[in-house]
Amino acid sequence: MDIKNYLDSTYLKTNSQAGLSESENEAVAQKFIQEAIDENFKLIMIRPDRVALASQMIVEANSKVLVGTVIDFPEGSSSIIKKLEEAFECIQNGADELDFVCNYEAFKAGKIDLVKDEILKGTQLGLSNNKIVKWIIEVAALNDAQIAELTALIKNVVVANFKPEAYSSVFVKSSTGFFKTENDLPNGATISSITIMLNNASPLPVKAAGGVRTYKEAIEMIDLGVQRIGTSGAKAIANGEETSSKY
Repeated sequence: MDIKNYLDSTYLKTNSQAGLSESENEAVAQKFIQEAIDENFKLIMIRPDRVALASQMIVEANSKVLVGTVIDFPEGSSSIIKKLEEAFECIQNGADELDFVCNYEAFKAGKIDLVKDEILKGTQLGLSNNKIVKWIIEVAALNDAQIAELTALIKNVVVANFKPEAYSSVFVKSSTGFFKTENDLPNGATISSITIMLNNASPLPVKAAGGVRTYKEAIEMIDLGVQRIGTSGAKAIANGEETSSKY
């Protein structure tokens, strides 16, 4: 098994989060993009304002690495109109995959129709442009029952509105990796949360993101059944090392 086929190498820090100037952070982003090309990872996950840069670098390198980006990141609380506008701009700039942050706070507040609407329209936009779509549910913000319910809701919207051949192109994803938890509790994928997602997502695939820091942990996730792993420590994991990255 080539674990690199499962790894979405990720760099999503803003300038302030990284403690860097704009030009310094741009250089870090370029380093991640180049590393993804050199290591032949499945995908480079980058913020929307760097999609065009990643696409250009990949084309110039004649690489098959895909470009992924995050939509309405990390809170997921914007209107569906803003989500769609951001996603469409990313498509125009060369994104292959769109990782939408689901409005999980609206879901928790019982605004189910709003959540269904954004899932339907966001998925329609992505699939109609031949893109992979992922819905981030932010497991650290949910209890086990909510993880199951939101995963099933996404699955049910997709199954009710799209043909079976589209199912493999719509993922349920665990985490942004940026959710602030109390007492340093896990803020991303855990065996427990991923198991719940897998039990409720099928026939949709699942992406584990946030908190996968070692090759062993990555293999455990793959053995459970995830089809993608998002990590900012992809090279370390691929080399059998432990990454110090927290997302």
